[in-house]
Amino acid sequence: MKIAIYGGAFNPVHNEHVNIVRAAVERLGLDKVIVIPTAVSPHKRTCMTARGRERLETCRLAFADIPQAEVSDIELKRGGVSYSYVTCRHFAKKYKDDELYFIIGADMLATFHLWREPEEILKCVTLAVCAREDERELVGYIKEFRRRFKSETVDFGYVGKPVSSTRVRVLAALGEDTAGLVPEAVRQYIKRNGLYALPELRGVKKYLDADRWEHTVRVTVSAAEHARIAGVYEIDAIYAAALHDCAKQLSEGAEELRGFTPPSGVPRTVIHQFSGAYVAEHTFGIKDEDILNAVRYHTTGRENMSPLEKLVYLADLLEEGRTFDGVEKLRKKFNADLNDCLKSALKMQIKYLESTGNPVCNLTRRAYEYLTDGE
Repeated sequence: MKIAIYGGAFNPVHNEHVNIVRAAVERLGLDKVIVIPTAVSPHKRTCMTARGRERLETCRLAFADIPQAEVSDIELKRGGVSYSYVTCRHFAKKYKDDELYFIIGADMLATFHLWREPEEILKCVTLAVCAREDERELVGYIKEFRRRFKSETVDFGYVGKPVSSTRVRVLAALGEDTAGLVPEAVRQYIKRNGLYALPELRGVKKYLDADRWEHTVRVTVSAAEHARIAGVYEIDAIYAAALHDCAKQLSEGAEELRGFTPPSGVPRTVIHQFSGAYVAEHTFGIKDEDILNAVRYHTTGRENMSPLEKLVYLADLLEEGRTFDGVEKLRKKFNADLNDCLKSALKMQIKYLESTGNPVCNLTRRAYEYLTDGE
């Protein structure tokens, strides 16, 4: 038989996971695909994670219509951090006379050399690879893999669409619909069981008009997607990003701002970041100072920003709805180096404000000077 192992956090399982399995079955002629949710993923310990039994059940729902798919709880039963080499070794022994594959996306292939015991995995299985979105990128990863491991892969020719479990988690956290991103049965399960829900954040929506709320959702998705790069917990990124504009459309006489005193010496256009921190604390009950500071300085920045502050500042500036000149270049930096991106973003912000005759907040100048001190 031709058997493939397909492991992952499936946190949650989404449409692209299902599409990958369908494509692998069709193009590799697989007799069986063993879908295995991890107990604890080695690379995703800072994410919001549904319980194992919930991820197992959503996988069963998602792959129910694929006869070749079999959902296994082997890693959940084993517990602890799930290492692929252990699982591959188990199935290589169990199916010693069969042809065994391990399904992997381009992003994972790029970092395969960092996995625990990659050579042991390759003794047990052949990697079956597919592109996440960019087929040319996969070609480069395959070449590097061959050079490093002197081993071949099988490209089963599937090119994925831009869907991520992170986006699904954020939408669920904010009470937004996940239709079109996950199988319908999974969507209903997430909604019915309140997976990833952060009900206290859903109240932000009533303070914003439709456009500002859509912007907030996009900022929150961006912050969550870059949280691991920034070295912060995903849930902190979600809280800070969801609240960053919570006071932007409140009137000065709003009940939520009773007791708030605007700081002196800052442009009126950035007052909302300070009032936002006030509302986040006094209306939404946020006590974590790092989260409050990420709201408090999301427009201006400041010197010596924490990783969370940098993350929310950049997520707000670079969310997918922004279209200003240079945004794509900054986004590439955002994906690679937080500090380099922040420095470039602050420089661009100062230059833009000066060119338009708008005041530049001293906080922004000091933030840029702090990053470039000694250059």
